[in-house]
Amino acid sequence: MACLFFKKKLNQHNEKVQHSVRLQFSLIFIGLMTGVVLLCWFINSMFLGQYYMNTKTKVIMSAYWTISQAANSDTYSTEEFKAALDDVCSVYNIMVYVMDADSMVKYQSFNGGAELERRLFGYILGIITDDEQRILGKDEDYVLQRVQVGDDDYLEMYGRLNTGISFIMRTPVESIRESVKIANRFFAYSGLAGMVLGAAIIWFVTGRITRPILKLSHISEQMVHLDFEAKYTGNAHNEIDLLGENINKLSSSLEQSISELKTANNELQKDIERKEQIDEMRKEFLANVSHELKTPIALIQGYAEGLSEGVNDDPESRNFYCEVIMDEASKMNTMVQKLLTLNQLEFGNDVVTMERFDLTALVNNYIQSAQILTKQNGIQVCTEQWEPFFVWADEYKTEEVFMNYFSNAVNHCGGEKKIVVSLEQRERLIRVGVFNTGEPIPEDALPHLWEKFYKVDKARTREYGGSGVGLSIVKAIMESMNRQYGVENYSNGVLFWFELELA
Repeated sequence: MACLFFKKKLNQHNEKVQHSVRLQFSLIFIGLMTGVVLLCWFINSMFLGQYYMNTKTKVIMSAYWTISQAANSDTYSTEEFKAALDDVCSVYNIMVYVMDADSMVKYQSFNGGAELERRLFGYILGIITDDEQRILGKDEDYVLQRVQVGDDDYLEMYGRLNTGISFIMRTPVESIRESVKIANRFFAYSGLAGMVLGAAIIWFVTGRITRPILKLSHISEQMVHLDFEAKYTGNAHNEIDLLGENINKLSSSLEQSISELKTANNELQKDIERKEQIDEMRKEFLANVSHELKTPIALIQGYAEGLSEGVNDDPESRNFYCEVIMDEASKMNTMVQKLLTLNQLEFGNDVVTMERFDLTALVNNYIQSAQILTKQNGIQVCTEQWEPFFVWADEYKTEEVFMNYFSNAVNHCGGEKKIVVSLEQRERLIRVGVFNTGEPIPEDALPHLWEKFYKVDKARTREYGGSGVGLSIVKAIMESMNRQYGVENYSNGVLFWFELELA
């Protein structure tokens, strides 16, 4: 019975499939020709010029090594040396001029090498200087650069070997550009002709093949939008017709169930994602807070028990115990306040008030108010006389960002004990930077600086009472205002910065 059922289904399939879609679609590969032509033209356009330039550079370097070897072996006066350079100059259109330590000509190419004598003396005497922006290669014996003489560009190399031999050589770049243009033009014309011919063939061949596929595409697009009214009709009797019949059956059977299931699934997915997000944030918050409060609570408990048990009866010790308890309680209070602020920012409960204010006045006022703190730590604050910069931002939150950067700089300032505050205009933006001298931040720690409770040096952070939340507040504030912020390492310190829009 199973064999008879299989044979019956196979016969039904063969009756419907009279023309294999596999054979029809094999003709579409003719379109690969167009893709290959376009790819070759693109590669030719993008990289042929650079390839020619690299080739010219290799040729000049080859001529340089020929001169260098001849100078080391004292064979630059031989006919073999001159013949080798003549071949290079004639084949690759390179002009060469070589002279010895006594300024005597040892070789000058037939195609204009004598014209380079004055330019070589100009480099030797310092009359002609290098343009650092156009230097392509440099060694103790040579300089390879692109130069412009009149209206023409050249690839030029000059130098002086340790044997006293001086040389200069150059080749025009314009010929490279012209060759690239000609090659690209020819390839574009021939490729265009091939593409037109291939497109005409594909247009006629694929017209019949793609018509039912487009019908199925339209039906499937309607099904994506939960519209099951459209049905496939075809008479090609191939695999596409079978697919169309199956889609019709699928459309009829799923129309009602998919509509109800999709609605319920969307609501359920939203609820699940919202619950998972809240649970994850709650777990992370509780874990971090528990970890951060564990040390100050233990200290408060220990010193309070010491006072209760009268471990030290003298007034000085009791005052010390009380000061530690108050200091730890103050740190806990500060951290809780910062966590509440960060929580409001992350959940979007804190409204951002965009207003126009003088950023220069804000920065100067805060620096002036922090003079006592910087003097106590022996820190020199370096600023400039800035013009007023009016910006659009939340003034209170901007001051919070600058305060976190500045206090962070004070706590980590080392070396020369300097803090440099900068205001730099960049088109329609103003960048505020706070730089402090000291040890750079480890590179692997830079991506984690903006995470809650992350501390590069936990012992040092504990020493000045840091909570590891300040830079997280900076991140939340700047993202709430849709502005950029960041940190950069320097050899002698660290720079934190943020940008605001000029009003």
